[in-house]
Amino acid sequence: MNHPFRFGIAILVLLGIALDRASAQPVVAPAAPRPAAAGPAGAAAAPAAAAPGAAGTTPWITPVSPFRKLVPGVMQDVVPGRDASDTIDRHGITELLYVDDSFEFAKNAPFHHEVWTLDIKYKPMRMIWADIPGRGGMQRKQIWYIVYQVTNPGKVLRSVEVPEDKLYRLYKLEEVDKPVRFIPVFTLEVHNQLRKEVEGSAKVMVEQYIPIVLPAIRAREDKNREFLTSEKMPLKELRVGETVWGVATWQDVDPNNVWFSVYVEGLTNAYRVSDDQAKYAAYRKNGSGVPFREIRTKVLKLNFWRPGDEFTVRETQVRGGVPALQGGPPARPSNEWVWWRTYPPTEKPALSPN
Repeated sequence: MNHPFRFGIAILVLLGIALDRASAQPVVAPAAPRPAAAGPAGAAAAPAAAAPGAAGTTPWITPVSPFRKLVPGVMQDVVPGRDASDTIDRHGITELLYVDDSFEFAKNAPFHHEVWTLDIKYKPMRMIWADIPGRGGMQRKQIWYIVYQVTNPGKVLRSVEVPEDKLYRLYKLEEVDKPVRFIPVFTLEVHNQLRKEVEGSAKVMVEQYIPIVLPAIRAREDKNREFLTSEKMPLKELRVGETVWGVATWQDVDPNNVWFSVYVEGLTNAYRVSDDQAKYAAYRKNGSGVPFREIRTKVLKLNFWRPGDEFTVRETQVRGGVPALQGGPPARPSNEWVWWRTYPPTEKPALSPN
């Protein structure tokens, strides 16, 4: 009864030995192709067929990206705020006009400067719970955060004077590729609308560095990708075409809100300058400390709203853009470029009209 079984075992053993010996044989390289027979004088020899896997041919296996593949539409696109008019700023030279207000060349004088703009994509506001050290031990808190990617597309805009024109000072616009250092600042503005005694007020919070929550965010978003904080992002310049990922975090966000905005500084170096001649005259006469010069910078504003209450705050409630809410602001798009007054400093956000 056992003979057929033993015979089968013997066959399997012999087959295994044969396979081992075959795998131990050295691999013989294929022989080089023989040169083509000489044809007529001056005729080129026929090219030899490329071996599979040789250099310059299509590989058999396409390398797989180690990063998580995102569903289309997860990352929100932003129309680049690149504008040729940002390369020139016109304003009066207040110091000269104070001496003599008849100086025509000092009125509405043009000031040219290079302008670069980075491209950005972002995920909507997300939330994660984490144990944060505090007084008396660890505290369970909800952390709000935004994941984004920023790219340096190059295309730095520059106004260059046309030397051929002798009668008028004409300028032409050119694009150059340069590395850019991204120095981001994320500011969260929460509008309180549910509590009657503070209706319409806003609370502003600059992003917070919370290192203890970064591993949890990375594990949730993509464990193989590095998400730079605003402290690490400026440590190196972005080469042309280079893309990096970042994250901004907040804690102790007031849950009593209906809509909120996030302002992103550092995506462009576009600015505008305006002076108040009356304030400058007061400064020269009596040493008034009131600033006479105002500087505004271009800032990206991300708008969100949340149809919920202060007791159940979930990221699934967050919507992009702001609809026309009763008693609230007018409808706003999901993102827009605004001019933010940088100097003199005020409580953020202090926005100037577009």
